[in-house]
Amino acid sequence: MTESATLLSPVQPQERIHTLDIIRGFALLGILLMNISEFSGPLDFDYHPDLVGNGIHHQWNIAAWALRWILFEGKMRFAFSMLFGAGVVLLTSRMEQRGAADKAADIFCRRNLWLLLFGIIHGYFIWFGDILFIYGLTALIFLYPMRKLKPKTLLIAGACVLLALTPLVIAQALDERQTFTKAEAAMAIERQGKPLNDTQKANLKKLSDLQEKENKDRIHDTEAMRGGYLQNTMRRSEREPAFQAMFYYQFGFCDFLGAMLIGMGLLKSGFLTGDLSTRAYFKIAAVCLPIGLGLGTLSAWRAIHAGFWQPSNTAWLLIPYETTRALGAIGMVSVVILVVKVGRLRALTEALAAVGRTAFSNYILTSVLCSFIFNGIGLGLYGKLEFYQLFPVMAGVWLVNVTASVLWLKYFRFGPLEWCWRSLTYWNRQPMRKTTEQKLAAATL
Repeated sequence: MTESATLLSPVQPQERIHTLDIIRGFALLGILLMNISEFSGPLDFDYHPDLVGNGIHHQWNIAAWALRWILFEGKMRFAFSMLFGAGVVLLTSRMEQRGAADKAADIFCRRNLWLLLFGIIHGYFIWFGDILFIYGLTALIFLYPMRKLKPKTLLIAGACVLLALTPLVIAQALDERQTFTKAEAAMAIERQGKPLNDTQKANLKKLSDLQEKENKDRIHDTEAMRGGYLQNTMRRSEREPAFQAMFYYQFGFCDFLGAMLIGMGLLKSGFLTGDLSTRAYFKIAAVCLPIGLGLGTLSAWRAIHAGFWQPSNTAWLLIPYETTRALGAIGMVSVVILVVKVGRLRALTEALAAVGRTAFSNYILTSVLCSFIFNGIGLGLYGKLEFYQLFPVMAGVWLVNVTASVLWLKYFRFGPLEWCWRSLTYWNRQPMRKTTEQKLAAATL
C-alpha cells in the first residue's frame, strides 16, 4: 500500500474504540423500540397504543407503551446521534494526526454525500423513517466547521439547539388545546339541543375536518402498506418527503444537530471513550437518570390519565421531550460505560460491540426484516398486532441482529454495507476478509 493510500485509509480494527462500539450496538438495538410502532402501523400508533385491538388487552398495551416511552423513546436516537457527532471528530482528527489534514474535508464530504444517497434509497425503497439522509445532510451543513470547538462550547451549543424546539412545541400545544376545547364546547351545546352560532359551527367543523382527514389517511396508509411492493413504494414516496418537509426543514434539524454537538463535546471531554473515573460516571448517572426517567414517567402518566387526548399528548409528551431524552440518554450511556469499566456482563457487551461494528448493515437489515413482517410483500401484519404484541417481534429481530453480527465478524473485517461505504468514501476497494492472524487475535479477545 502506498503512503498516500495509508494516509487516506479508514480506521483499522486495532484503532477502534471498543466502548463506542458497545454504546453504538446498545443504541441501535434500542432504536427499534422507537421505530417498531411505525413499522407495524397504523398511523399515530406511537401516541395511541389502543388503536389496534378490542380493548381486552388495554392494560397490557398501556404497560408496554409506558415502558417504551419512559425508558427508550428518543433516548436511543439521541445516543446514536451523539455517536455520529463523535465520529466526525474521530474521522477528521485521525486524518490530521496521519498528516492528511488537507484531505480531511474531501473525505468528510464524500462520506456524507454517499450517506445521502444511501438514505434516499432506504427512505424511498425500504422504509420511510430513514435517518441516514438526515445525518448526512446535517453533517454537511453544520458539523465540519464545528469540529474544532472546545468541549464546553459544544455542550452549551448542543443544549441551546435542542431547547430551541421547545417554544415551537409550546405554540403547537396551545393551538391544539384551543382548537379542541372550542370544538368540544360547541359539541356540548349541540348535545343540549341548543342552536350553534356561526363561530361555534366553524370551530366544530375545523375539528371534524381534522379528524376526518386523520381517519382517511389511516385507512389509505393501511391499505397501501398491506398491498404489494409498488403500493408500498408509492406510499413511502408520499411519506418520506412529507416527513422531511414537515419535520426536518421546520427546525426539526435541531433534534439531530443538538445531539450531535453534545456527542462531539462528550467525546472530546473523554466521556464517551470511558476515560473518566468510575466515580464520575456514577455521579452522572445518578443525576441524569432520575431527572430524565422521572420526567418521562410524569409525561407518560399524564398522557394515559388524559386518555391520550391529542392536546395532552403534545403538552405532556412533547414539551419536555428534548430534556427527557437528552438526560435519559446520557444517564443510560453512563451506565453502559460503568458496566464496561468494571468488566461485567462480558458476553453481552461483546455481542453489543459486534452489533455496533456492523451498525449500518444492521440498521438496513432491521428495516428489511420489519418490512417483510409487516408489509404486504411479506406477512402483511401491518395494523394487525396490538402494542404489547410488538415486543416478541422486536426480540426476534434483535436475535437476528446479534447472531448475524457475531458470525459475520468471525470472518470479515467490516459489515457488508460498512465495507461498501468505506470503499466508496476512499474510492479504493477495502480488504474484506480477515487474515488468519486477525482471526486468531479476535479469538483470544
